[in-house]
Amino acid sequence: MIQKNVCIVGGTGFVGHQLASQLAKAGFQIRIPSRNRERRRSIFVLPNVEVIDADIHDERTLNTLFEGCDIVINLAAILNKQGKDTFTRLHIELPQKIVNACKASSVPRLIHMSALNADAEQGSSEYLRSKGEGEKIVMAAANELAVTLFRPSVMFGNNDRFFNTFALMMNHLPALPAFCADARLAPIYVDDVVKAMMQSLNDPETFGQRYDLCGPQTFTMLELMELTSRQMRRKRKIIPLGPGLSALAGKILGLMPGKVFTYDNYLSLQTPAVCTPAIPPRFNIEPTRIDAVVPKYIGQTDIRGRYDEMRMHAARDPE
Repeated sequence: MIQKNVCIVGGTGFVGHQLASQLAKAGFQIRIPSRNRERRRSIFVLPNVEVIDADIHDERTLNTLFEGCDIVINLAAILNKQGKDTFTRLHIELPQKIVNACKASSVPRLIHMSALNADAEQGSSEYLRSKGEGEKIVMAAANELAVTLFRPSVMFGNNDRFFNTFALMMNHLPALPAFCADARLAPIYVDDVVKAMMQSLNDPETFGQRYDLCGPQTFTMLELMELTSRQMRRKRKIIPLGPGLSALAGKILGLMPGKVFTYDNYLSLQTPAVCTPAIPPRFNIEPTRIDAVVPKYIGQTDIRGRYDEMRMHAARDPE
């Protein structure tokens, strides 16, 4: 029997919006909790989607949200600490509450979004360590729940916070630094991540498994910024920073509003965000190249308007 009722925790963010759209097209009934549903009008237009004002950190609320659901998908995450939203609260305590609520509400299937290089034992950054702890919690429930973990590299796509952030900075600054210029990344298209998740929903072969997901090309951080500059058709001086200056910049900028770059980001970038194969053969997905997608949304429209739209989709709710 195909499972049809889904609750997406963290469903108002970048990945959640794409996933909800595909689930809606496939006929699923979707429930998405939000801190402020009135700010999620872009999701309201999707068929079969119910956005509910809810505190996802309250376990009793989670029990109610999960009632009658066949699948729970956890996408809630933060890249940097934001007020009450700490790595411990979002990446460790919340997964435990979600596992508990799935058991209490008899939800049979849990899909959890982690991160490439997540490692509770050896991860050098607090972000990666907390993600690793979250993985341990979810996988420990595999004897009672059908769980699957996805561990993507940095994701790109329309309204992303990666290339769009570079583009916004280049739109206003004559020169900008490339922090950790030699860091290696294999960015993956968000639609490829969503395809893998969709395929896994009712596939027993994916139960109890972890999947690393990457794009087909490896770049340095400097190369990705230069690529953005070319798409923007703006000549900007990009200043590559090595490990020492990048670490110092992270410590200073991490104390400022906006957290453009933090010391924890610096630590995360010390581990290459690449994997082989790019996408496991199980999913039979040909990974999408950056040059097939990024030119369609960088440099083609007003970047300030696009960034405002991106912020509206992602504001406050962790993805």
